[in-house]
Amino acid sequence: LAEESPDSAYHSHGSSLEEEAAERMDDEEQERLLSYWQSVGRGHQVDVPRDMAEPIQQLTRNNNPQERQSIPFTLIQRKEKLGDLLYEKRQYGKAKWACIKMKEKQYEQSICLGFMKLMRYICEQNSSGLYLGITVPIVTIVHTNEAQSAMTQAVTVAYYLPEVLQDQPPHPFDSDIIIEEWPATIVYSRSFRGITNEDSIMREINLLAAILESPELCLRDTFIIAGYTNPAAADRHNEIWFLQRP
Repeated sequence: LAEESPDSAYHSHGSSLEEEAAERMDDEEQERLLSYWQSVGRGHQVDVPRDMAEPIQQLTRNNNPQERQSIPFTLIQRKEKLGDLLYEKRQYGKAKWACIKMKEKQYEQSICLGFMKLMRYICEQNSSGLYLGITVPIVTIVHTNEAQSAMTQAVTVAYYLPEVLQDQPPHPFDSDIIIEEWPATIVYSRSFRGITNEDSIMREINLLAAILESPELCLRDTFIIAGYTNPAAADRHNEIWFLQRP
């Protein structure tokens, strides 16, 4: 047998040390991200389980703006007043979404838990075994009573499937996640920042209802909250969407 040269021995040993160091840094990053999400979760009375460490890390690494795919729409109208944008009227096309229905005590709990389930689906827990990629916004369908004075507990958190997966969406391993095809829809959209809870959502619904010239053209009890930043962020970029009646 040929003797291993000191040089090759060093390289093979050196590379294994480098791999160990990389793994250790990988583990440390996972722990740091998990503990951050757990502390944020506690603020929303949500328990973030240990098995979320890998999806959180994967999502964080892929979460630069260049990697995100925006949901396509056609801008129909922009309504402005004294240079401020009041709302936009948009047309969204027919598309497939991964949806999960949630009914926690608080809205923030529902969106955090729903988002975590969708994260697992996006991060390889699907029939393709692949990372599916982030699309923005992640949306939540909320319902109110007819008078628009209070929200119901049941919400649907939904992830728009990237263009390349629209024809054949990977199947979720989680049976709570349903792939739905939504029809083409016209929405009236208004931007707002900060946390989303029952109070802030009802305030935004009432604000947009007061601004719209013909609110009667829209559904009175079904609205969408579109989130452009993850639920762990404090200063979130959100939109409230009114849906035009079919």
